[in-house]
Amino acid sequence: MEKAKKEKKPGFFARLKEGLSKTRGGLLGLIFGNSDEKINDEFYEELEDALIMADCGYDTTEEILDKLKAAVKAQKLPDRGAAKQALISILTEQMTDESDFLAEGDNVLLIVGVNGVGKTTSIGKLASMYRAEGRRPLLAAADTFRAAAAEQLTVWAERADVPIIKHGEGADPAAVVYDAIAAYRSRRNDLLICDTAGRLHNKKNLMNELAKIRRVIDRELPGAHVEVLLVLDATTGQNAIAQAKAFGESCGLTGIILTKLDGTAKGGVVVAVKKELGLPIRFIGVGEGIDDLQPFDPASFAEALL
Repeated sequence: MEKAKKEKKPGFFARLKEGLSKTRGGLLGLIFGNSDEKINDEFYEELEDALIMADCGYDTTEEILDKLKAAVKAQKLPDRGAAKQALISILTEQMTDESDFLAEGDNVLLIVGVNGVGKTTSIGKLASMYRAEGRRPLLAAADTFRAAAAEQLTVWAERADVPIIKHGEGADPAAVVYDAIAAYRSRRNDLLICDTAGRLHNKKNLMNELAKIRRVIDRELPGAHVEVLLVLDATTGQNAIAQAKAFGESCGLTGIILTKLDGTAKGGVVVAVKKELGLPIRFIGVGEGIDDLQPFDPASFAEALL
């Protein structure tokens, strides 16, 4: 298993680097194209424009620039090549989160997000990843509003070779989760991953449904470690940030899954998420393959971005 992980990681980094090529190939690429070029006011102006165009956000960009200027001065950095390495360190620190994710004992991942962001696909990929790591995940198809949502998740469950609990279309989502917890206990699983309806943040009844699901989890699996992860589409850039803020007010979010980084020139939104939302990015997706969703590594991301 350890050998497989070591072989897999470089492959994912290569896909990550390729996925960020649209972001890196813009102004960021031009700014650092000549590593021997001097650091001057024009450099900082170009970098500011590049970071904002990559959807880092204005406030995040200003904070990054202030830290870079301080590093250049303190370390007497001679050129843009040295500034690039300093910027990689700054971005890594900006995106790093030290909080624990999964805990010992029972763990529940409650996956939320609007339709079309890759939510169901991400759940299938998570199930596959954790099964490969030796965990025993079980899926709950609690998105009972969207036609064929359960069937789509079933396909992913079969691909990942993990069990799934589902009811018919239109069923009570909380009842699905209730039955899934019963199955989770009897089968001695150690990770429950729950799909939820692709709710828009202004649909109050759907937010109430999510709260009902959470109450079932708290009652039936007392003491379980629960993560509420919002799936966001990276191609929407700062709109994804706005969407996350709206969800966060209602859902008690604990983290972000960012998908479709391979299709956007706005990869800087990853840097903005931690600053603007105060939430860690837990996973990123850079392709359609079942192993193209991986735990977020800030250092690898910063290196691939630049």
